[in-house]
Order: sequence, then structure tokens, then C-alpha cells
Amino acid sequence: MFKQLQGHSSALMTGFLGLLPSLALAEEATPALDSGDTAWMLTSTALVLFMTIPGLALFYAGMVRSKNVLSVLMQCFAITALISVLWALYGYSLAFDTTGMEAGVTNFHSFVGGLGHAFLSGVTVDSLTATVPESVFMTFQMTFAIITPALIVGAFAERMKFSALLWFMGIWFTFIYAPVAHMVWSGDGGLLWDLGVLDFAGGTVVHINAGIAGLVACLVLGKRKGYPATAMPPHNLTLTVVGASMLWVGWFGFNAGSAVAANGTAGMAMAVTQIATATAALAWMFSEWFSHGKPSVLGIASGAVAGLVAITPASGTAGPMGAILIGAAAGVGCYLAAAKLKRALGYDDSLDVFGVHAVGGIIGAILTGVCAASTFGGIGLADGMTIGGQVWIQTMGVLFTLVYSGIGSFIILKIVDVIIGLRVTEEQESEGLDVSQHDERGYIL
Repeated sequence: MFKQLQGHSSALMTGFLGLLPSLALAEEATPALDSGDTAWMLTSTALVLFMTIPGLALFYAGMVRSKNVLSVLMQCFAITALISVLWALYGYSLAFDTTGMEAGVTNFHSFVGGLGHAFLSGVTVDSLTATVPESVFMTFQMTFAIITPALIVGAFAERMKFSALLWFMGIWFTFIYAPVAHMVWSGDGGLLWDLGVLDFAGGTVVHINAGIAGLVACLVLGKRKGYPATAMPPHNLTLTVVGASMLWVGWFGFNAGSAVAANGTAGMAMAVTQIATATAALAWMFSEWFSHGKPSVLGIASGAVAGLVAITPASGTAGPMGAILIGAAAGVGCYLAAAKLKRALGYDDSLDVFGVHAVGGIIGAILTGVCAASTFGGIGLADGMTIGGQVWIQTMGVLFTLVYSGIGSFIILKIVDVIIGLRVTEEQESEGLDVSQHDERGYIL
């Protein structure tokens, strides 16, 4: 995650040259295992997995109606298992195999990796990525691959068939997530890496990617039965707040872990993550308070998640004051997207995946170009790069991800719909997915 372009200022590059095997060789001929870095990365990996199960699962489960609580928990749990296996079989290779890549040369491997690491070939007890075991780096990246499709679940909650969800997620991971991760994070020769897009921990790869896929999915499936005339309030905000709190804690592994070292970059990433999240929570709360007269628990929790999303791409390059700027913009911007834009356009994004993750990711990705500049307290842009130039590069990265993931997601959804159908029947939707898809109930009265 740690997207930094070769040719950036020495301050920018020093922290990241050791992040990938190919770059590590340029820094030192024989990288050595560092037990402190390894311990931090083991911890970060556990924290990021904790974000999906139980964090995201509980966050989403509390926001649906009681008849669908188990379905959301099941979806997050099943995606965790499915993507773990696919990542080991070929996902890690498609995302991080650098065979055939060359800086500045656009070819097939600029878009997706090869199969040199298929079935985790070459990942041994002794193989290293920078100063940590490659097995740890591989598993850390696996947890990012897990949470990204799990985020999409919230957009079409309460109406997709479970079988269709499994097919969609498996295909989407293969043709959307792995290539985008490769283009942004694999190093010299990756399309968006060579363009100069800064994405330290997943603004484009995770949040914009998942957010636009969620919007497309909710549009293809159509609105829930009765929406918007029928009230569909969250059934248990206690679960949602607990889940949001787990996401907040787990996100330190997400952002600070992306330094792939226990160093100053990780420390600053942790600091700006906390500051931006707190700022966004307050910004959403006060926006809602001003607009509706009362601050809501769901609002402050959603604002915190918006801040976590927005600071993600900038967490390795922004300073504390940049974090406040990003958090404030995300809190207000995501509130307007979730409360105003969705109502104005009439789409049924059940749990505001687009409004929080895509919009928050876009805000964070673009402001990364501003806040990375030393003028705004960041670590500095590349030699000769202006703020305007970096913002334009960030914007191109955002637009590419929106188009690639949006069109690709639409095609995958249509294929799955033709083959097995995407949506449950009206009767099954009325009964609830807990019973109709899993023959179980979350609550026994």
C-alpha cells in the first residue's frame, strides 16, 4: 500500500524503497529480517482482519432490519473465507508478481501481474519482502483483499441472493481488485504507479474501487421493496457503534501497517489517522446537528468511518494539519452525499457505501496531492512537482478507478444475473434473507 513513485523527493522515497523486493535490491543487496518490523506487521495483519470480522460485519449488521442481520454477518464471513483461498491460489500473484514489468513501458503486465507466485510458489519460510517474511507481507495484503469486496455488501444489503454474491465477489476480486492493486502498488511498470498516483494505504485500491462497485450494484439490482416510502431504520445501533469502534482501532493496522516497518512513517500514519477520524466524526455530527436539529449516534459513527476512509491514501504523506483538513472535508462531504445526494438522485445504496467509501475516497485521494506538499505539513512532493500537478495526477487516478471498476462491475453483475439471477424473489425479500437464504433467525422472540 505505500504507493510512492520513484523520483519523488528523497524524504518521500527513503521510507519506501524497502517495501517491495525489486526496490529493496536497489537499496541494499541483501535485506535482513528485522524482528521489530516483523512483530509490527504480524500485529497489523491481525488488526486489519479484525476490521472485517467482526468490525465491518457488526457495523453493517446493526444498520439492516432485524430479519436480515444474519445475512450480512454471513456475507462478510463467507467473503473472508472465499477471498483468503483465492488470494493463496492466484490473487497474490496477480497483484504482486512483477515478472515482465519495466518502468515506463506499458504492456500487459502494467495492468495485472503474472502467475509466478500462483499457489504461493516461492513464498517460503526464508523469503523476505523488505525486512519482513514474505509470508507476513502476503497475509497482510490478503486482509486488504478481504475487506474490499466485503465493503460492497452494504450497497445491496437485504436483496441479493447468497449464491449470486459468492459468484460476483469471486469474479470481481479476480478481474477488478487484483488488477487495480497491481497497477497502484506493484512498483515500477505498474500503470498508475508510473503515472505518479499517491495511494499509501488504499484510497483508490480499496475505497473508490469498492464504492463505485457498490453504486453500480445497487442500481443494477434496483431498490428494496417499499423503498423509499417504507421506513427502514437500523434495527440495532448498538451493534453499529461497536462495529465502527472496531473499525477505528483496526484501521491503525490498515494505515500504519502499510509502512511495512516499525518506523517514523508508521508512527505519523497512526497519528494522522487518529486526528482525521476524530475531525470527520465531529464534522459529520455538527453538519447533521445544524441540518436536522439533533446529532445522531449513526451520524457520528458514519463520520468516523468517512474520516478513516479519506485519510487512508494520505496517511503516509500528510502531516497533522493536513489530517484535519482531510477529516473536515470528508465529514461534511460524505454527510452531504449520504443525506442529500442519495435522496436527490433516488438510488437505494442501503448502507451508504458510495456516499462514504467512494466519496470519502475521492476527497482523500485528491487532497493527498495537496497535503503531501511540505507547504501544508506533508513530507514533500517529487522534485519539480507542483501541488496543482499532483492534484491532477490524483484526479486521473480517481477517474481511471471509477471507470474501470464501474464498467467492470456492471459487466460482471449482468453476467451473473443471466446465469443464476442476482436478486431474491419478492416473497423471500419480505420474509427476510436470514430465513429465505440461510433458514435461521438472528433473534428468537
